[in-house]
Amino acid sequence: MQKITVKASQSYDVIIGSGVLGSAAGYIGDVLRSRRTVIVSDDNVFPIYGTKLKETLEKSGFAVSEFVFPHGDQSKSHEVLLNLYGFLAAQNITRSDSIIALGGGVTGDLAGFAAASYLRGIDYVQIPTSLLAQIDSSVGGKTAVDIPAGKNLVGAFKQPKLVLADTDTLSTLPDVFFDDGMGEAVKYGMIWSEELFDLIAEGNIKDHLEEMIVKCVDIKREVVETDEYDKGLRMILNFGHTLGHAIEKTQNFCGLSHGKAVAVGMYLITSAAEKHGIIKDSISGKLRSCLETNKLPWSVDIPAETLFENSINDKKRFSDDINVIICQTIGKADIVKLPISGYKKLITE
Repeated sequence: MQKITVKASQSYDVIIGSGVLGSAAGYIGDVLRSRRTVIVSDDNVFPIYGTKLKETLEKSGFAVSEFVFPHGDQSKSHEVLLNLYGFLAAQNITRSDSIIALGGGVTGDLAGFAAASYLRGIDYVQIPTSLLAQIDSSVGGKTAVDIPAGKNLVGAFKQPKLVLADTDTLSTLPDVFFDDGMGEAVKYGMIWSEELFDLIAEGNIKDHLEEMIVKCVDIKREVVETDEYDKGLRMILNFGHTLGHAIEKTQNFCGLSHGKAVAVGMYLITSAAEKHGIIKDSISGKLRSCLETNKLPWSVDIPAETLFENSINDKKRFSDDINVIICQTIGKADIVKLPISGYKKLITE
């Protein structure tokens, strides 16, 4: 078991290791003011872990109720969010009470945004059960839901009180979801650590799983502590995401999963930057090989013009400019400010 402390506007621990979930009541009891909480989870995860978690918490004196919603990206919506608000109100949840997000990235984002906005803010704990959530979305305090115009366009910054990442939960994760999480793992190697990239590129990452999770979380910790509110350095965490989100939007969030869309986005922006001479070293081949080794896609059958049109509402756009994240070399990312016309040329020509 390893502990990483994130020193943001609210400091909290990220506990990573095998069997962490079995000790959840003790960890959670140490950080929450109230013994009244709502477990938010989807209908895939709750039957596996939710009942046991609820029983464990109740034995430790918690009053626990659960809100279970249909799994899938489509549930990261205002409709489900409003249903969750209604449930919290029906349970008479107060500002001293809390939410526990049990599940993957959709659950964490949805529950986190509810915690940020209900009664203008209540405490919440993240218990990520997917690889993507453990290495990325559960840490850093970004919460959001999607709207038809784009992904994560409505949200808030809300740091959790605690993150419990039990690596044992990944053993029940279908391969398709594990592979999806590897998209974000490759991102961390590309933007920050050539050593991590090389470890992932070897292709036997399940032999080094906890090591990889710890490395990814520690990178995110350093970035978030430097730039919690996404005004500068933290933008590099969106490498591959502008085009990745455009792919998801084009496919109505029913096609490629998030991590796989990000994988394609990383390759497309890297190869485009090489083609236009923005990147001096040729690294797209190494990136493509790493993606293929980890069962991740690097291309998509969507016209470049369509990707451009569906990416210009990205959160990294400022007036008539957009910040594009480009890796000059493996292990280092730059924020490149382009006019929209220059961005269009980069993507479509």
